[in-house]
Amino acid sequence: MIESLLVANRGEIARRIIRTARRLGVRAIAVHSEADADLPFVHEADEAVCVGPANPAQSYRNTEAILAAAASTGAQAIHPGYGFLSENADFARTVEASGLIWVGPGADAISAMGDKINARNLMAAAGVPVAPGTTEPAADLTAALAAAGEIGYPVMVKAAAGGGGMGMGVAADEDALRTEYDKVRAFAERMFGDGSVLIERYFPRVRHVEVQILGLADGRVVALGERECSVQRRNQKLVEESPSPAVSPELRERLLAAAVRAGEAVDYRNAGTVECLLVPGTDEFFFLEMNTRLQVEHPVTELVYGLDLVEEQLRVAAGLAPTFDPDALSPRGHAIELRINAEDPKRFLPGPGVIKTWVEPTGEGVRVDSGYVEGNTVTPFYDSLMAKLVVYAETRPEAIARARTAVADFALTGPKNNLPFFTELLNNQEFTSGTYDTTLITRMR
Repeated sequence: MIESLLVANRGEIARRIIRTARRLGVRAIAVHSEADADLPFVHEADEAVCVGPANPAQSYRNTEAILAAAASTGAQAIHPGYGFLSENADFARTVEASGLIWVGPGADAISAMGDKINARNLMAAAGVPVAPGTTEPAADLTAALAAAGEIGYPVMVKAAAGGGGMGMGVAADEDALRTEYDKVRAFAERMFGDGSVLIERYFPRVRHVEVQILGLADGRVVALGERECSVQRRNQKLVEESPSPAVSPELRERLLAAAVRAGEAVDYRNAGTVECLLVPGTDEFFFLEMNTRLQVEHPVTELVYGLDLVEEQLRVAAGLAPTFDPDALSPRGHAIELRINAEDPKRFLPGPGVIKTWVEPTGEGVRVDSGYVEGNTVTPFYDSLMAKLVVYAETRPEAIARARTAVADFALTGPKNNLPFFTELLNNQEFTSGTYDTTLITRMR
């Protein structure tokens, strides 16, 4: 097993990785910005190094500062968490070139999946269903209009280098496409340094279902079930559950097999997620993208499968066999994750501030992965996620009931928060019936 691990991230995911590292007897090293010096993950690490000011470009995305911290602390490996440098192929290569162990997929796999057009083409060649769309970037508006004419409106305009729900627009006709193309291209150049644009069929009513995969040290790729991620605002997830209430046993078999093919196509190692769009009522699904990292919503898979995915990541990176038998995976029960964000519950706009009250719910089947404690300040410099409230039960109705109680028991004052939204959602008939899709929040609002 790895002996010392530097966690190149912050907040709840850094704290969660550190927890597993320490359980395994691995020395945990935190890096932090000046703004995060008082957060729990810094105090809970065996060692902590400040890598710069609040601006992520000068701290959490500062490759030189992070590698210097690894060198000064004698770190053996680096875990990037999610966000920041986690899907940066150049960073992965630099880490390995420095003689350190990279806890993640190989740089080539990250590169292959980082460009949405290249990823679509690779998946199609591997027999993974893809939605109708362009096989090369739409070089200009004329090319985009021609592609949309062949695909059929409405279309999704996507930044080829985008991710996390950013850099996307919907065009219902030519006039809208003219506007969205320029908007997405400008955003992509500004945010990702790559203005390449993909045109793809847009499905007005669709479900977002993803499969957790794990590429093992021996070369095998296994699928650890699916997660339903259709409760979204601005194309970003708020709730995830496993298993999906929309997936039948026959569809699950096809979905998981496609995800394994996707991983095998890029010789995938470590944890990753194959995201798909599922057309309601048809059992038809299409590849959306592959996230070459640990997902925010990994706890629901952990609870249903009884695994610690961070431990499995460390074992793969160390060249060790998994803790489970890949040929005898046996999911059980139902898990739901609610993302507790510092944002108002109506418009979902950020509302940072000092946490005056923070009392987490407890009890059977309740787990809270949090990045903060009472007295901490949620700053405007980073993502608004404060904690993940995760519940587990034998059935979906029992899990929903448990989630209602946990939300009511979560005492949180200071920053704006979306707990009231979850109270509303957990009593929404469309959600409780399991028939919802990605437009649910729009109808609720």
